[in-house]
Amino acid sequence: MFRASLDAIDIKILKELQADGRMTNVELAQRVGISAPPCLRRVRRLEETGVIEGYHAILNAPQLGLDLVAFCMIGLQHQSDPYLKAFAAATQKWPLVREAWMVSGESDFLLRCVAENLSVFQEFVIETLTADENVDTVRTMLTIRQVKKLNLVEF
Repeated sequence: MFRASLDAIDIKILKELQADGRMTNVELAQRVGISAPPCLRRVRRLEETGVIEGYHAILNAPQLGLDLVAFCMIGLQHQSDPYLKAFAAATQKWPLVREAWMVSGESDFLLRCVAENLSVFQEFVIETLTADENVDTVRTMLTIRQVKKLNLVEF
């Protein structure tokens, strides 16, 4: 696995872009203390090597009518590689699933789901998750409120 070799300027660039990914290259260069052309080269290198995966707007789900956040712990009947890959691929097709993690322990997958309301989420659990032929167990946890949200990588 490739591990990026980052110097102090690269780390400053990453911190600044995490705080505001919309700033201009000139502003970024000023903030990190270098001129614009080498700053742009560094950002492009960080993008090309995959350190920077992309730039995204962070949306307020409740403002868009997506009020329910729930976690699902999924246990599969079979854990061999083809079954794990098949379930992982299926999660890509489910719009309610916003994050899917293969995990160790009592469950095989942990899903973070976002839905308009409880009825929509229940329908997804019953009609999609429990209907999957390889799903053995589905345990759900409805959230009450988010108490921490940090989409940043700390250095």
